[in-house]
Amino acid sequence: MKWYLKVLKNYAVFTGRASRTEYWMFVLFNIIFSTIAIIIDHLMGTTFKIDSLNGAVNFPYGYFYIVYVLAVLIPGLAVFVRRLHDIGKTGWYFLVAIIPLVGAIWLLILLVTESNPGENKYGMNPNEIAE
Repeated sequence: MKWYLKVLKNYAVFTGRASRTEYWMFVLFNIIFSTIAIIIDHLMGTTFKIDSLNGAVNFPYGYFYIVYVLAVLIPGLAVFVRRLHDIGKTGWYFLVAIIPLVGAIWLLILLVTESNPGENKYGMNPNEIAE
């Protein structure tokens, strides 16, 4: 949980580096909280319903989920960019996701890659900094 809160405290900090642990713990808690928001939407009856010619279409998402996603959008992008910085890549590598399938696989490989040892042009290795 401390890693999730650390990302939220660095709300829009796109400079520096983020360790694998920081990034993946944020992803884990983000999945957990997103699921909780979806459950709350279902329990409260706030999911989106759209009437169409073929009947009503119910979406699993609702207002709680949308508010949560909007609240963590900027911190999520920031930790993603800092994670790319940690392996010596620019944040613009985010655009690799535009390439269907291959882009997502490549980004996943980059995100699980071990940190560059020592200092790089984005700062000190977060694993080597004493907390």
